[in-house]
Amino acid sequence: MGGRGTPATGLLVKRGVAHSVHPYDVSPDTPNYGAEVAAALGVPADRVFKTLVTEVDGELTVAVVPVTGELDLKALASAAGGKRAVLADRVVAERATGYVRGGISPLGQRRRLPTVLDDSAPGLPTIYVSAGRRGLQLQLAPADLVALTGAITAPIATR
Repeated sequence: MGGRGTPATGLLVKRGVAHSVHPYDVSPDTPNYGAEVAAALGVPADRVFKTLVTEVDGELTVAVVPVTGELDLKALASAAGGKRAVLADRVVAERATGYVRGGISPLGQRRRLPTVLDDSAPGLPTIYVSAGRRGLQLQLAPADLVALTGAITAPIATR
């Protein structure tokens, strides 16, 4: 990657976590973006996860859900021990994570935020999440993502 690493890839290397990096070329404005990313990578869409920054009762919380579903805000609020969840403002999300929309990784964020991973992930051998830059995905074991983020798993995606 020659100096083009991200905080996410740097964290994985520093911790010695097995992973692989996969570039892809899909415009962020493409409809059905997640499915297009999965197609570009040649992997099943249910293994590609999107990272969404939300606010649960006013506290920033990261939700990681498969691109094949949508985030269930009520389920997220419940999983995070809150009453109400909304998507965070883009500027707030970018400032808190240090990443730009379309390239927010659950790993290597500017400040560690509570993270909830959809419960479909642990049953998969590996999952793909943003590497922290548009056009770059990381492949890693779900257990490693949980260990590095302190995530809880819960059914937070619509199927």
